[in-house]
Amino acid sequence: MGKWRMGKHKRPRGSQTGLATVEFALTILFVMIVIFWAFELMMFMYSYTVLADAAKEGVRYAVVHGCGTAPGSCSGVCAPACTDASGGNVVTQVKNFAALSFHDTSGIVVDTANMYPDGSAACPSRVQITVHYVYKPFFSLGWNPPTIYATAQGRIAN
Repeated sequence: MGKWRMGKHKRPRGSQTGLATVEFALTILFVMIVIFWAFELMMFMYSYTVLADAAKEGVRYAVVHGCGTAPGSCSGVCAPACTDASGGNVVTQVKNFAALSFHDTSGIVVDTANMYPDGSAACPSRVQITVHYVYKPFFSLGWNPPTIYATAQGRIAN
C-alpha cells in the first residue's frame, strides 16, 4: 500500500475549479433579463390601462357635453345641438386625463372622425373614442415598440 500524506490534497483530474462562478454569472444574467422583461411588461400594461381609462373619460365627456339638449327633453328624437362636433374638447379631455399619469401626451392620437358612429349626436346615439399611442420602452433593446390601441364606447341618454 502507498503512503498517506496528511495535509496535502491532490486535485482529481478534470477539476471543477471556478465552475460555481461561471454558473453564478450565467444565472444572474438570466435573472436580470427576466426582471427587466417583467418590468417592461408591467409598464406596457400600465400604459394600456391609462389609455383605456383616458378613452372612457373622453366618452364620458362627449356624452355629457356633446349634445346640447336639456335633461329630460329627449322623448326618442332630439335635435342635435352639439357644442363640440369636431371633438376638440374631447381630445383635450383625453390628453389631460393621460397627463395625470405622467405619460407623454404628444404621442397620443385621439380618433374623433368616427366619434358618433350612428351619424348623430342626439340621444340615443352612440359615442365612440379610439386612442392609439406608440409605446415608449424604458429599455430599448433594438426592437420596434408596439402601438397600443384602446377604444371606449357609450350611449347618449337622458
